[in-house]
Amino acid sequence: MAYPFLSVKVIATAALAVLSPPPDLTVSQWADKYRRLSAESSAMPGIYRTSVTEYMREPMDMVGTPGVRRITCMFSAQVAKSTFLENVIGYLMHYDACPILHVSPTLASMKMFSKERLSPMLRDTPVLKGLVKDARSRDSDNTIDTKKFPGGNLAMVGANAPAGLASRPVRAVFFDEVDRFERSAGSEGDPIALAIKRATTYWNRIIIMVSTPGNKGASRIEEEFEKGDQRYYYVPCPDCGHYQRLRWEHVHFDKEDPDGAVYVCAAPECGSIWDDATRNKIVHKGHWRATKPYNGNISYHLNQLYSPFAPLADGVREFLEAKGNPELLKTWVNTFLGETWEDAGERIDYTDVMDKQEEYESQIPYDVTLLTCGVDIQDTWFEAEIVGWGDDNKSWSIDHKKFYGDPSTPAPWAELRAYLKQIYVHPEFGEIPIRSTCVDTGGHFTTEVYKFTAAMTRVYAIKGVGGEGRPMVGKPSRANVLKIPLYPLGVHTIKETVAARLRIDNPDLAGNCVFPKGEGYDDSYNDDYFKGLVSEKLITKFKNGRKVKEFLPFRKRNEPWDCRVYATAALEIMGVDLNAQRRALMNEVMRAKPIEETVVEEKPYTPSKTRRKKKWVDGWKND
Repeated sequence: MAYPFLSVKVIATAALAVLSPPPDLTVSQWADKYRRLSAESSAMPGIYRTSVTEYMREPMDMVGTPGVRRITCMFSAQVAKSTFLENVIGYLMHYDACPILHVSPTLASMKMFSKERLSPMLRDTPVLKGLVKDARSRDSDNTIDTKKFPGGNLAMVGANAPAGLASRPVRAVFFDEVDRFERSAGSEGDPIALAIKRATTYWNRIIIMVSTPGNKGASRIEEEFEKGDQRYYYVPCPDCGHYQRLRWEHVHFDKEDPDGAVYVCAAPECGSIWDDATRNKIVHKGHWRATKPYNGNISYHLNQLYSPFAPLADGVREFLEAKGNPELLKTWVNTFLGETWEDAGERIDYTDVMDKQEEYESQIPYDVTLLTCGVDIQDTWFEAEIVGWGDDNKSWSIDHKKFYGDPSTPAPWAELRAYLKQIYVHPEFGEIPIRSTCVDTGGHFTTEVYKFTAAMTRVYAIKGVGGEGRPMVGKPSRANVLKIPLYPLGVHTIKETVAARLRIDNPDLAGNCVFPKGEGYDDSYNDDYFKGLVSEKLITKFKNGRKVKEFLPFRKRNEPWDCRVYATAALEIMGVDLNAQRRALMNEVMRAKPIEETVVEEKPYTPSKTRRKKKWVDGWKND
């Protein structure tokens, strides 16, 4: 009877081993002990050492730290951010098994990561080698996009593939180069939000975002960084001991001799000069400092000045080559400094537009003769603005409203329909309806917009078309599912027109814009509205060697701007002469007024006392 008892004991011991928590080992300790770097993906193949990139120790060790749910890394190139993600994946696969999701910008970049970085790591790191079956075996769970291992699995997807983002739950989600993600995964919405939803059921979930940044105002990694506690890496001067962040302005060089570039201590009273060897040595003695209160989201920023793989001379050469070319300079700012790029373009200060607010004496200002509306469709709400128009294309914003709801359901459309059918009262001309409305089809609910506009009168489907020189509104096409007219908007032309009108600061000039203020308008016409109204700027850039102008967003929320553009397009579709419109309304008012009879008071006849002079005719009568 001893043998069966021994068998049970062995089984129980194995079960307890599986259920018991792993020993206390951090990601950096695991990597130093087990990780092997592959020749295909590293300039230093062989045993991994965290000390080479000491600044990566804390971000790695935050994985598994109680209370930490999200880690954001806004990093430059050549600071080992890809190795950081690989170490965390290897740690979880070997040491803390769970379902993992890795999201790359595209399917192509996902396959590149799987083949060129993950597979070599699984092959060359001994403790990982046997966890995933050989891809050549018949029942293998080892494919390009899936790696199954005891206790978990690793799924790899592209941010542009919605099917891979919305299936089984995962505990760990890793986003690589998020600033290269499309804003929407097909028609499913934000790929980052879709992926994060898959981890919501895990109390010990971990979300990691890593990326070099892109454009100011449109950078997702900068947005996430600013949500966190914003940590920067501080290093001590070897001479004065002053702790400081490494900044480009303290790099001193002669443009004729980039190889002589040095870093100078930021302390004014010190001036210690560091070469590359000194700089790398003090980076090992640095530490991270948070600049905002901790809120569960730890965020890090790091530039290439900390990298042991990037000599100062190389950074100086890249800067000198890029200095006169905006496109190259943008790349340098993103990849070397790890900062967002802000184009030097034409911007409108939102406070200047706020100064154009006035208190209206009536629901519709007296000078308004016609109403249009622009509607922007978002994933969870509609946004609309009604604009009143008067002589010389002057405009008055009448109402701005959001309709919350799922656009795939009838409720928000019914609310929008009622909104567009409302009648406004003019102090002189009486009832005025909304004469023309444009609804954008460029979002994720194009078919729903088609159906809505097909069932409404004076409501038009529109779609923006890029390129300079196009008319504000082009000839409509019916090449769509419901065969309804779809009007193309020359977005560059119409945005230039709207921007020019917003800049006007003289109320007597043609095209001047006015906005309401006072009781009832505080919520609709607040700072967020005016910031959104001037959320894009005109920049000049080079494409294929040719100068082109483009409107680019520098703020994330730009719906008020879009609504104003669409309301302007709605007026253009009508093709009316606004000055003639006022004359016609005035004539109607005059015709509608009853003709007043003039009452003449009768007076008794009194002969005139003035003697009339005799004329020759009178003399002839007397003869």
